[in-house]
Amino acid sequence: MAKSESGLVVPVIIMGLLMLIVELIALFLGAPLDAAGIHAFEDPDSPANSLYYIGFILLFTLFILLIIKWDKKWMIQLMIFGAIISTIYYVLCPLFVKFFPLNTSIVLSVSIAVILALILYVFPEWYVIDFVGLIVGAGAAAIFGISLSVIPVLVLLVLLAVYDAIAVYQTKHMVTLAEGVMDLRLPILFIVPKHRGYSFREETFDKEERDAFFMGLGDAVIPSVLVVSAYFFTGSLTVAVFAIIGSLIGFAVLMRLVLKGNPQAGLPFLNTGVIIGYVIGALVVGIPVI
Repeated sequence: MAKSESGLVVPVIIMGLLMLIVELIALFLGAPLDAAGIHAFEDPDSPANSLYYIGFILLFTLFILLIIKWDKKWMIQLMIFGAIISTIYYVLCPLFVKFFPLNTSIVLSVSIAVILALILYVFPEWYVIDFVGLIVGAGAAAIFGISLSVIPVLVLLVLLAVYDAIAVYQTKHMVTLAEGVMDLRLPILFIVPKHRGYSFREETFDKEERDAFFMGLGDAVIPSVLVVSAYFFTGSLTVAVFAIIGSLIGFAVLMRLVLKGNPQAGLPFLNTGVIIGYVIGALVVGIPVI
């Protein structure tokens, strides 16, 4: 390993830990969200759900690109903050109802969600963005993980890996999208500084080499969906653990390439890793892979 790369080992490990934390929190949230009846789809076994999800992503991406072109980024902020508040609410309320009356739980959940959104808006530093991203990412992964059984999730992960590769390496519109929304300082990515004293609020984005590592929130959420689904629908924690290990191995391979200085599509590596981990786990436990 080159000397320049060796100095980046700690930030890379921290980024991997953020991904692991999303997966673990998502696993924890699955049961209470299911008990509260919070699901994204009515029929978890329908492969068509994966197509609906892909279709939504394509339309949403097109919409975001048009907003960037029209220079109406405030619309993106409005949508993302709305999604942040609603997701945090859906995550917290099922937890609070275990200890408080329903009305109290609703008030607490809404209040915390709004306060976190306000802090993010006023002080969008990297650690605030990462903290909110952990909650939102884990919540989203848990909701989709309990809403889609393993087969639709496998279909979804394969399709998203192909789409991500095309969007980054061929059409490059994902790079355009990332660069277009980076300055909005929203929790749509994880940020790990390469050195002390880094401030995301002061980031100008005009340097060719970044002073921090960036990973899209989706790169942590999408593999976590399979982790949650594997545990929720097979009942085997062992299978979920193998899926987590696979995702982290995929992450390690991805980071090895990123350290060489070239932008990489994350999902082809992460999804491949988590799928292989799931398959190995299923074989070890002795349950059908699909």
